[in-house]
Amino acid sequence: MYLRLDRIAEIVVRSLNRGIELGHYELGAYVLMANHVHALLFPKVPAPKLLRALKGVTAREANKVLGRIGEPFWQAESYDRWVRNEVEMSRITAYIENNPVKAGLVARPEDYRWSSASAETSLGAAGTSARATWGGHASSSRGARDSEPRRRAIHFAALPNHR
Repeated sequence: MYLRLDRIAEIVVRSLNRGIELGHYELGAYVLMANHVHALLFPKVPAPKLLRALKGVTAREANKVLGRIGEPFWQAESYDRWVRNEVEMSRITAYIENNPVKAGLVARPEDYRWSSASAETSLGAAGTSARATWGGHASSSRGARDSEPRRRAIHFAALPNHR
């Protein structure tokens, strides 16, 4: 359960923030649990590229801290989905940020250090918003029958490889 280690969690949060700086995505909600990560990402580059970069950098840095060489840090699984509207985005955000509450780690989402809900580690602590918002962004539709505005979001649910 490497993500339980502060040094490893710091690497992941720093990498999430770096992806924003590089223009790879906008970051919605995120949470680092002891055995998995959830992040709501709105890609500005192809999803495989951004996931490869995010997982690659965090794996190299985490493996250095752990004294591991050439071992996979992340399992291959992650998935993406359409976020259809602001209501759905709010539901997914609440699901992500309430993970530590459901796990019994804290009473309120903002009390959990490794979450976008926490001022301590969110971009909000740096004076910028950690949250991507629905409004003001390009949206697409899947066809005439389905004209609901959509944004591509990656609900990155990653599990470290603990062999």
